[in-house]
Amino acid sequence: MLSTISETPTPAPATVPAPRPAFAYFADSYVFHWDLASFRSDWVFALAVALCLGVGLVLGHPAAGMIAAGGAMTAGFGGKHNIDGTPLLPILFVSFGMAASTFVGMVAGHSSWTLTLIAALFGFGYGMLSKREAAYGWVGQQCVVTLLVASAFPFSPRDAAIRALLIFAGGIVQLLFTTVLLRAFRQLGGHILQLARYVREEEAALRHTYLSAVLSLRHRQLRDSALPYALRLALVLTLSTEIYRQLHFASVYWIPMTALLVLRPGIADTASRAVARTLGTLAGAALSSALLAHVHLQPTGLAALVLLFTWLSYSLLNVNYALFSVCLTSYIVFLLSLNDVPGKEIAHRRFVCTLLGGIIALSVRLLVIRYRRKQDRDSVQAVARRATASPEPAVR
Repeated sequence: MLSTISETPTPAPATVPAPRPAFAYFADSYVFHWDLASFRSDWVFALAVALCLGVGLVLGHPAAGMIAAGGAMTAGFGGKHNIDGTPLLPILFVSFGMAASTFVGMVAGHSSWTLTLIAALFGFGYGMLSKREAAYGWVGQQCVVTLLVASAFPFSPRDAAIRALLIFAGGIVQLLFTTVLLRAFRQLGGHILQLARYVREEEAALRHTYLSAVLSLRHRQLRDSALPYALRLALVLTLSTEIYRQLHFASVYWIPMTALLVLRPGIADTASRAVARTLGTLAGAALSSALLAHVHLQPTGLAALVLLFTWLSYSLLNVNYALFSVCLTSYIVFLLSLNDVPGKEIAHRRFVCTLLGGIIALSVRLLVIRYRRKQDRDSVQAVARRATASPEPAVR
């Protein structure tokens, strides 16, 4: 089982001119923020992935190494976020979250309706985090993605627990590497001792978030509420997860995963993300497939390519989403090729499922817009009818 990574890039600085509205639907594909590249610092995150892969290969368990490497890869992106002024907490929180989501996804994967319901609930919870700090939303997003990936590998609770521990181990390896880099051993110890406090604070924050959503719904003041986006995510995940469960070929979980990642609060953002993800996946699939078809690579060569595209994925995350998708797709193809999964087959599946997921997310967003416009027209017409029907005031 592989943890597939997905990221929310950091917004570009205000000094970068916004793209013209006519091209807003392609902004994530053609706008490059090279000043946000981080080649020098991000090689450290790739070391944790290398260690997990290396240990798995040396011990003769490459699949276990891949699972741990997936956890380390995802956790490494937490180093680009901050909670309470430190990147250690996002890495720590996501490690626990991914482990729990792995267990739930693998156990729920046995039942289609159970998985669909849980995916919708996870998506709703992630949507409700959209009004909080970006790091909290990122942790929630990774939990949903991990749930979907894990659901493709239904196992017994015992086997699910083993795989959850491997994911957790990869995250902790990444946490230790980051701690060494930042020389923050004392800070990490303090965070670990205060885990109970963080749990209580999160419970209070979640209660406040849901209470605010209920009040917004009661007073019909949803413009600044996270509720509409959360409901759209739940709907998209319900539809895409059910489609995923009805199709019977490997890696089809990429459909709901892509739908989750490209659905944004705005229509232009959703379309831009869907286009960039699709184009980047196509380019990455073509690149990796061509290389695998013409060059016979030994496991060490494949591992080197995995680490190269791991490093590039970290470094280019905030530069351009399409370019990031190219690197991420190449990383996944080469990583799965280490486990003797045909690279060309992986690339083809990923492109098809990415395209379907993007279409689903965009279609739901357009349907919601159409419904809202119809509601607005009906409201205007109702007001006009009342105004016409009202008798003229008597003149005294």
